[in-house]
Amino acid sequence: QVQLLESGGGLVRAGGSLRLSCAASGSIERIDTLGWFRQAPGKQRELVARMVGGSIYYADFVKGRFTISRVNAKNTLYLQMNSLDPEDTAVYYCSLAQYGMVYWGKGTLVTVSS
Repeated sequence: QVQLLESGGGLVRAGGSLRLSCAASGSIERIDTLGWFRQAPGKQRELVARMVGGSIYYADFVKGRFTISRVNAKNTLYLQMNSLDPEDTAVYYCSLAQYGMVYWGKGTLVTVSS
């Protein structure tokens, strides 16, 4: 089993920044994909950013504002979010995929006030 624990969410004003962290633990043998997703109230969960091998993908709405990164030694995934907008308000989840299994954290709430 793999456990993922997100942190770093909170309340921020429009234009502000937050850095989300995701600590991974458990039976991590081979990481195929790491990613951040979000789910706003009343909406479906959507991809924010994803790392697949040596490639990084961002959703169009990120528009250069967010940066995904990882520190292997700490088994930690980050999402640096700048120029936040009220539209970014959502619960943010990290995910890890290995051997065809996808694991999710419980999420961290990001609220952006106008």
